[in-house]
Amino acid sequence: MSAAHRRTALAAVAIALLSALFFTSTYVLNRAAAVDGGHWAWTAALRYLITLPLLLPLMRWQGGIAPVWRALRAHPGPWLLWSGIGFVLFYLTLAYAADSGPSWLVAGTFQLTVIAGMLCAPLLYRDHRARVPRAALAAGLVIVAGVLLMQWGHAGGALDRAGWIALVCVAVSAFAYPLGNRGLLLHLEHAGVHLNATQRVFGMTLASQPLWWAVAAFAFARSGAPSGGQVALAAGVALGAGVIATVLFFQATGMVRREPTALAAAEAMQAAEILFATAFGALWLGEAWPSGQAALGAVLVVAGIVAISWAAARQGPMAPTP
Repeated sequence: MSAAHRRTALAAVAIALLSALFFTSTYVLNRAAAVDGGHWAWTAALRYLITLPLLLPLMRWQGGIAPVWRALRAHPGPWLLWSGIGFVLFYLTLAYAADSGPSWLVAGTFQLTVIAGMLCAPLLYRDHRARVPRAALAAGLVIVAGVLLMQWGHAGGALDRAGWIALVCVAVSAFAYPLGNRGLLLHLEHAGVHLNATQRVFGMTLASQPLWWAVAAFAFARSGAPSGGQVALAAGVALGAGVIATVLFFQATGMVRREPTALAAAEAMQAAEILFATAFGALWLGEAWPSGQAALGAVLVVAGIVAISWAAARQGPMAPTP
């Protein structure tokens, strides 16, 4: 790997690691809203309804809204599809799962997203990026084992119906997020459109608004208006995860979008979320620290993602697509 490629890869990894810190607010604040009795559909809808106006002031210094609007009007279908998967499906299932257990448990299960990105590659790409590295896949199996062990330990050796539903929801969320991100990047690549990270986040947030208003209507019909506390918690998630973390993550993955190994390494930095969520959940929400089988599962999750990063770092860059 050349020095330039190494610098780019390391910068992407560092930015992705920083994004993991801000992404952690999702698990902790969503869990806080669930503990306070907030409806999960409001938790999901409020994040993206609040994220849109938060992004508007940034657009003046991030390339403007006009290029995003032109790209969306030229090809509305892909924008609606990938924002529906990468934002709506991703966050609906994650918010629903927040009722399943402590923030560190949801954060650990979401680490399935690391192998999800690799497994989605053959479905999206028709070039060198479609290959799934065997070493990374083997490390991914360690992550799956760790996730199951965390769930098993948390349930005292047996998962009830709600636990299995939550596990499936987080797994769906873990696949939806990288699929939506990679799908939009590939669409823009084919369309010959260049948008920076903030513009991509703004475009997907804007394209997903009709679905979020439908979710808000559902939430209102089920539980009435959200409390002021739930709105405040959702605003915290919107700023920390919806704006700061998402822009940083999109920036990191955009930097190495043509390099499958570096892309896997950047995505792998989300492993730090489980460490951040464990500390914040225990110190702020008074949650118990993971122990026994759950703690061993958390160690396996982190070890598996570290192994993926190591495998990615050993491989040089692939030739770019023409």
